[in-house]
Amino acid sequence: MALGLGLAVLGAAAFSGKAIIVKLAYRYGVDAVTLLMYRMLFGLPFFLGLAWWSGRGKPGLTRHDVWVVAGLGFTGYYLASFLDFAGLAYINASFERLILYLNPTLVLFIGVFFLGHKVKPRQWLAFAVSYAGVLVVFGHELWRHGFQPAQSGAGGNSGLHDVALGAGLVFASAISYAIYLAGSGHVVQRLGALRLTGLATSVACMLCVLQFLWLRPLSAALVPSAVIGLSLLNALLCTLLPVVMVMMAIERIGASMTAQTGMVGPLATLLMGVFILDEPFTLWIAAGTLLVLLGVGLLARSR
Repeated sequence: MALGLGLAVLGAAAFSGKAIIVKLAYRYGVDAVTLLMYRMLFGLPFFLGLAWWSGRGKPGLTRHDVWVVAGLGFTGYYLASFLDFAGLAYINASFERLILYLNPTLVLFIGVFFLGHKVKPRQWLAFAVSYAGVLVVFGHELWRHGFQPAQSGAGGNSGLHDVALGAGLVFASAISYAIYLAGSGHVVQRLGALRLTGLATSVACMLCVLQFLWLRPLSAALVPSAVIGLSLLNALLCTLLPVVMVMMAIERIGASMTAQTGMVGPLATLLMGVFILDEPFTLWIAAGTLLVLLGVGLLARSR
């Protein structure tokens, strides 16, 4: 039990470190396309290995499976990752994590509007509390960047635009990943979670490399050695290792308790942002974080 909880907590915290590493890498002047390419390039061999290992002794993929996996890889890992990396260029890591943590509510919304699912009154309350938390932080960020007297004028307008653009990109990332989760249910039952993760992520890795080759000259791959190190750390510590730890935690304590332990994620991002990136910590950010965690907790209990 203790080992399972420890793995779940460490997995959630490691996942949250992704935003911190991306923000550190941006300090070296690299852009989202290049940074994402390196992260996925380093992760590709491991995800191919995961797909092979989890698929041993199982039937091969049908043509339908190939198309479904390709679509899920595009939506859930390529597009969601790119939008997230792009959004992190404009907003801080703790705000990004709060927006992404709305993912369970977005999955439920997709089920309501496209799959005919019913919503309980307690779930509507969970929605309201969660989005109120994000709006609290969003409003605070708008005020901090655009409405303060010291930032009035062109600089203030630029700050307002950056916050809105960054929040919109990250929210679009959350929607993209929610589409992946909502559409992968029947595929997971047939292929298995680890195999689908390995295959879909491998597709996303290849797409990210192709995107770089299409949009950037090869000379853009010449980045500071620190960016290479951070990208390798991102691929291993914040991508591959958390997947393994979360799966091991699910085996020991179950999916429900593992998911609830994932609430450590936003708090871990907030603390790392303050101590590593020197991001501001205010009562508004604390209140928004608590509201989002409360809302997602209510949603988990109602389901």
